[in-house]
Amino acid sequence: MPLAPTSPASLVDQAIDGMRALLESGEWEVGTRVPPEPALAAALGVSRNTVREAVKALAHLGLLQVRRGDGTYVAATTEMQAFMRKQLDRVDIVHLLEVRHAIEVRAAALAAQRRTSSDLTELDAIMTRRRDAVRDQDDRAFVDADVDFHCAVVAAAHNPLLVELYDGLVDTLRASIEHPGTADILEAEHDAVLDAVRAGDPVAAAAASADLLDHVIA
Repeated sequence: MPLAPTSPASLVDQAIDGMRALLESGEWEVGTRVPPEPALAAALGVSRNTVREAVKALAHLGLLQVRRGDGTYVAATTEMQAFMRKQLDRVDIVHLLEVRHAIEVRAAALAAQRRTSSDLTELDAIMTRRRDAVRDQDDRAFVDADVDFHCAVVAAAHNPLLVELYDGLVDTLRASIEHPGTADILEAEHDAVLDAVRAGDPVAAAAASADLLDHVIA
């Protein structure tokens, strides 16, 4: 029985799936400019019109942002992340911190139970970067290391849904971090989270994470 010809709709779906794969794999990172239509059409094996329709669909979902005269940029890598970022644009910073509390405390407890040696190596390296940034008064490096620490604790929980939820908070989290001159007093609190995760103590990890975030919220 001969195969039915491919419909325009299925070609658009094919292009959408191809671009989703690039987003979800991390090859297209948030904030980066995606290739122009001709390059995408060639890479995906479809027409430029098909690419245009696929981009419109992904922009509607909040994954891509079309900037007239400039190009198309990655706004989010998953629909969950796009939804979270849209909601966070409307909330107070205190509400963000309360959501962080709900996610991070549970993630720390799970991380204590599930962390691997690779997770601990990553967390140790991040804490070294964080201390170096405070010492050098390097604001950008400090913010990067601080965000990376919290993301790494969540990642060590090895729960992909928690990771996806938390990814949606990262941009707002980054903007909320204080200057190292005041934030470095929380080094002991960060160390306490890492020590409890390393010890495999979920109760202590949850308590240390809650204590850290209580200091941030206060």
